[in-house]
Amino acid sequence: MTGHLAALGAALAWTLASGLWRSLSSQGSALALNAAKNGMACLVFLPVLLTFPWWDDSSAVGLLLLSGIVGIAAGDSFYLAALRRLGTRRTLTVEAIGPVLASIGSVVLMGEVLEPQAWIGAAMVTSAVVLVAGPSDSMSRDGAGLTLALLAVLCGLGGAFLAREVLISSALTPLQTASVRLFGGWLGLLPLLRPNRESIQHWISPLGVQMMFATVLGTNLGIVLQQFVFQQMAVGPGVTLMGTAPVMALLLGRFEGDPIQPRGIAAALLAVAGVALTTTTGS
Repeated sequence: MTGHLAALGAALAWTLASGLWRSLSSQGSALALNAAKNGMACLVFLPVLLTFPWWDDSSAVGLLLLSGIVGIAAGDSFYLAALRRLGTRRTLTVEAIGPVLASIGSVVLMGEVLEPQAWIGAAMVTSAVVLVAGPSDSMSRDGAGLTLALLAVLCGLGGAFLAREVLISSALTPLQTASVRLFGGWLGLLPLLRPNRESIQHWISPLGVQMMFATVLGTNLGIVLQQFVFQQMAVGPGVTLMGTAPVMALLLGRFEGDPIQPRGIAAALLAVAGVALTTTTGS
């Protein structure tokens, strides 16, 4: 049950942080924000990185760095690029296939056995996210955007499976794996960074403080909880529970001038039912 609570906690952390990131989206390019976010997160985890046993298990370290490059550097970049082309609702529609693909991957890639209710729960949460995303009849007009969104899903799941492999085959803790994954994600974006005096002054302004808070909440806390989930649960049910973040965001809509509609109520009920089914499965 601790894994289930961690998954819902991660979804809540990402939901709350998303409101802060939304107000920061105009402060720089998507890649610059992503790189700065990962850099700040690495600073927070610097004590862990400095004391990490880098040479004790080189294969685990290599997998974690690769997981960060694939899931965080590439996956987040593809996601942000998709948002620019498709918008939030249509991107979420594509992202909704994540729980089902994660369940398939758990069986095919990890050899894990999922109970029937896990599959039903994944389908219900997927349906809930589609309802949140709303109609997407114009998606077919932007093949590039669809491709980017799908790549974001695949990269995110790829990073998740790599992290799951390390967590179940080594003695590393979720805090350690989260730190190394973020470091790998930052290294993957490092070649794209072009720091200058204006950007440095920008990030130490009040907006920089807001960004740091969003980073600690959504990136540091969120990814540590995510790693705990992958240690305790199969990727399929874990991703299903964490996939409820868009539905949780409905609760914040009224504070942003976007009150809950009947579609949102139906999505919330579907998500709750899907979570209930998923939490009855084993790990």
